[in-house]
Amino acid sequence: MDKITTHQADEDTRNEDILIYLDGAIVPKDQARVSVYDSGFMLGDGVWEGLRLYNGRWAFVEEHLDRLFEAAKAIDLELHLDRAGVREALENTRLANEMHTDAHARLMVTRGVKIRPFQHPALSRSGPTMVIIMEHSKPKIPRPIRLATVPHQRGLPMTQDPKLNSHSKLNCILACIAAEKAGADEALMLDVHGFVNTTNACNFFIVRNGAVWTSTGDYCMNGITRQKVIDLCRADGIPVYERNYSLVDTYGADEAFLTGTFGAQTPVSEIDGRQIGRGEMGPMTERLRNLYKSLIAKDCA
Repeated sequence: MDKITTHQADEDTRNEDILIYLDGAIVPKDQARVSVYDSGFMLGDGVWEGLRLYNGRWAFVEEHLDRLFEAAKAIDLELHLDRAGVREALENTRLANEMHTDAHARLMVTRGVKIRPFQHPALSRSGPTMVIIMEHSKPKIPRPIRLATVPHQRGLPMTQDPKLNSHSKLNCILACIAAEKAGADEALMLDVHGFVNTTNACNFFIVRNGAVWTSTGDYCMNGITRQKVIDLCRADGIPVYERNYSLVDTYGADEAFLTGTFGAQTPVSEIDGRQIGRGEMGPMTERLRNLYKSLIAKDCA
């Protein structure tokens, strides 16, 4: 069985000619360049957001901007644009690319270009670098995802807070590599106490006896889609718990699924070689998918 990813989409030839936002300019893809002295390239010093476009609107854009500006404050990075300016940059890039729906934006902000190739943030004196890459993309995940538990953890806040959408993703990349070497598509990562936490790229949920479980949120990405699913469960009368639970609970689940901006809700068929439920999308996952589609339609009307 071929390996797939949670960000898999059909190839779209229009992406060969996309225009990219780069520090106030909108330039062709082959002209979008950042310095080798940029803090993001050199040290992974920056934060980012991923957004989905539906019907000419960026879904949950205010929540994404909340998270972006909170993360920038947390790492002591001052953006050169305010919220209105970031919204305008997104809209100008969208219009330049003539995108209306089924598009994905990756908005990245780094501490900027350094004067010398060393760590201290005071060496970044040119102000932040902001890039927005927009691509035509429609998720196409041909089968449920297979996961493998890996030794890499989502760690403690005093090392690198996992709530941050940081450019420093090496821990998650190594987790993904370990999962692929184990024959899976993505990694299931535990927290520092050994409880099930998240995958290397998405938030993780299980379904047991009609109730939806996810981690406490203490050691996982502050996922916007994750929170939307929790809110939808509460609004629709579905029992939902943010709690500690183990691999034993996970292997015995009726269903499992992932959440993320790109794939929304992605079913999981197998974890560590054990089939989850029927090995296909379960009724709760499908129900939540439909509720989420309705929410998107309302938000992006």
